[in-house]
Amino acid sequence: MEAQLPCRIVCLTEETTETLYRIGEADRIVGISGFTVRPPQARKEKPRVSAFTSARIGRILALSPDLVLGFSDLQADIAQELIRAGVSVMVFNHRSVSGILDMMKTLGAMVGASESAEVLIDECRANLEYARTRAGTPRPRVYFEEWDTPQISAIRWVSELIEAAGGDDIFPELAQCPDGKSRIIADPQEVVRRRPDIIIGSWCGKKFRPEKVAARPGWSATPAVKNNALYEIKSAEILQPGPAALSDGLSRLCTIIDAWHAAHDRPVHESGQDITG
Repeated sequence: MEAQLPCRIVCLTEETTETLYRIGEADRIVGISGFTVRPPQARKEKPRVSAFTSARIGRILALSPDLVLGFSDLQADIAQELIRAGVSVMVFNHRSVSGILDMMKTLGAMVGASESAEVLIDECRANLEYARTRAGTPRPRVYFEEWDTPQISAIRWVSELIEAAGGDDIFPELAQCPDGKSRIIADPQEVVRRRPDIIIGSWCGKKFRPEKVAARPGWSATPAVKNNALYEIKSAEILQPGPAALSDGLSRLCTIIDAWHAAHDRPVHESGQDITG
């Protein structure tokens, strides 16, 4: 008997929704996260059934899904409740660029769209290769802030994208920690001591306030604040571990780092190519 592919999928996070749209399998989606903004049409076409750590279990069950897709241990309680209700659940738990690519590959295979998934993966790999080949020298030191209270530094895939774009994450050791709690910067003065050339804020859906960052005690001594090199990247562009991070997120990092080189009259390789996919 031929295996049946899932036809009614609920996506509890944005990256699986975007991936299914990108590989031409959006018709399988029957429910999405309320935080989904990519692609824009998903919010118009699909019912919203969850936040990130909470979900409308009854509404999900009413959709009769044959597969629910989640992300990370933070959705373990939702997954457990759905499994007990008899629903098949797949929870991805990737934290790296290679993990993002593997997620796309696995999801493509699950819906019988491996070839389309490989096209998307090839696009993402090409983005990474282009970013690496056009990166200039010297490499600016980059502080990426995922949250402000408490201050949380970059997760692993963001740290890897900073490297690909031509910068150096000032907290590479924290990037290896999978959970946000382990990436809390206990002493904010450590940021000052590590002297970032660039500060990037992506406050998980909250507007980045560069003036508040610049006003933190002692931070005026950092090269980033002295040179007004404080930037925002929207969380939907870089903190979702899917196609967005490897296209728009990476492109934004390249633009920011190019601007730093230009401001310091430092040479960069050819840049400006659109890698948004």
